[in-house]
Amino acid sequence: MEKKQLNEAVQYLEERFTKKVLFQKGESVVFVLNFMPGQTLPTHKHPGTDVYILGLEGSGTMTVDGEDTPLGQGEVLHIGGDEAFAYKNSGDTPASLHVVLCKVPSPIYAEEI
Repeated sequence: MEKKQLNEAVQYLEERFTKKVLFQKGESVVFVLNFMPGQTLPTHKHPGTDVYILGLEGSGTMTVDGEDTPLGQGEVLHIGGDEAFAYKNSGDTPASLHVVLCKVPSPIYAEEI
């Protein structure tokens, strides 16, 4: 087992957004992205990977395949690996996103029990 403090990954810089990795195990990585108002994450994809994004603090706009969607604290998005996405802190306070990039090793791991 490994345990970390989420608040230690929340770090803002005026000149650029920050990415703080919490865990990197096998084909999965968990990290926090931190944005000052107006800062952006450029459009990109993660082929073959599922992306889960939780709004931790603040608010912003997620653009997925050209469609804007507001993302606020406590909201969760799933983005498929072939979807192009970007983020902008469109609010007036700092924003942080908890991000999980993962692959399921076998369908049995996704079954409900």
